[in-house]
Parts: sequence; structure tokens; C-alpha cells
Amino acid sequence: MGGVVETSREDGLAIVTLNRPDKKNAWTQGMFDALTAARAELAGDKGLRAVILTGAGGCFSAGLDFSMFAEFATRLDEIKAEMLAPPEGRAANRFQQPVTGWQDLDVPVIAAIEGVAFGAGLQLALAADFRIAAPDARLSAMEAKWGLIPDMGITRSLPRLVRADVAKELIMTARVLDAPEALKMGLLTRLAEDPLAVARALAEQLMARSPDALRAAKRLVEDGWGADARTSLALEARLQADLIGAPNQVEAVMANMHKRPPHFR
Repeated sequence: MGGVVETSREDGLAIVTLNRPDKKNAWTQGMFDALTAARAELAGDKGLRAVILTGAGGCFSAGLDFSMFAEFATRLDEIKAEMLAPPEGRAANRFQQPVTGWQDLDVPVIAAIEGVAFGAGLQLALAADFRIAAPDARLSAMEAKWGLIPDMGITRSLPRLVRADVAKELIMTARVLDAPEALKMGLLTRLAEDPLAVARALAEQLMARSPDALRAAKRLVEDGWGADARTSLALEARLQADLIGAPNQVEAVMANMHKRPPHFR
């Protein structure tokens, strides 16, 4: 591995690895840009069925590299302008896109978490559809420690997982959670001694389903949770209408009837 973000592919599965193990995969500006680029590349892959996000060296990510604070200080006005002016036609700014892009990706995204997921690392993990963590992993919305707030899509992810008072406590105190507490709180999907192996197994299970149904299921939750009744019910109906009778839905039925593996397009 040579880049700060490395992507490997195998039979419809992409594994995206944060690759600064000597720095606990702390984020530099280069990592922001590389994650955005990796997501853009995968979005154009018609054969993609699932993505795993992980970190090299037994650690997911310790958050922002200290060097970024120094860099920001030298061009504060420019950084603020970038924060306040997303690219035309997009809701997310340059610093949010490396995280929010995974929520918008059509395929399931699984975070395999070892070591720590702090700050930006936690926000990236929360953007995944599933989070598999080692029992000794630790998580924290660390920004309050530096007089800041999480601002990389936290408003899209955290409210769907925990109550408002719990979210406020996590954001305001920057306290570090151990994995069992995070699981009980709803931040994690499950614990596993080998998160990457379990993430692979889950990806295999998901990839055995119709890619159309997976895409619709993700949109059902991402776009429907918290919406008003008219919007959410209309979304259910539209997504289901698109699925019924389509080639992959018919293939799912035929495969079940004939007790054979499906062959999806």
C-alpha cells in the first residue's frame, strides 16, 4: 500500500483502507481528498455490490492530524469560505464530502473498527450502514476537546442512532466510549474479535441479495426515516413499484422456487 487511502476489489466488494498506520490513520488534507476520490471512483463501478471501510495497522482512525490545525491557521479565511460555500449543486462542502458521500452511495457500506474511531474517524464510521467493532475498540466525538463541534455530516447520522440528549452529551463532553457501551447506546451494529472478517461475511450475505433491493432498502432508510407520513409512504410505494416485476426481482423469485443461487444483473 502506498497512498493514504487504498482501495482493493474482489468480486463486487471494495475494501477502502485508511493507510497512515504510523499516525493511527489520522486525517491530513490529502486523506480528505483521497476519500472523496475513492468514493467517486466506486460510484461509477456498475459491478460494485458492497464496500468495507477500515484502517491499516489495527486502528480505524484517531481523527484529524495535528498538522491540519497548523495548516488551517495559516489560511483561516479561505477555510471558512470553503466551509460556507459547497460546490454548486451539492449540499456537502469539501470537508463533509469524504464522509457524507458514503451515505449517498447506492450499495451497503460496512465499517470494520479496531483501535479507536475518534473525531473525523467516528464521523466516517457513523456514515456507514453497519459498524462492526472489536470489543476493545474506543469511540469519541472528540471535537469539543479542541473547542469545536463535529461538522462532517454528524447531523445526518447521529440523530438516527441515539436520542437528542445522548447526542448532546457525546458532542459536548468528548468522552471516550468503550465498544460495549457504544453497542448498548446504538452506535455499533455488533462486536467481533475480528471485525474485518465479520464485515466480509456480512458483505457476502448482502451481495447474495438483489442489488436493486439493497439499493432501494438503503434509500428507504436514508430518505424515509424521520420524514412526514405523506413523504415516507410515497417513498415506500415508489421504491416497491420500481422493484416489482423487474428482472432482478423475478430472478429472486425463480431462484427461491428452484432452490438455486440467484444470478443477478
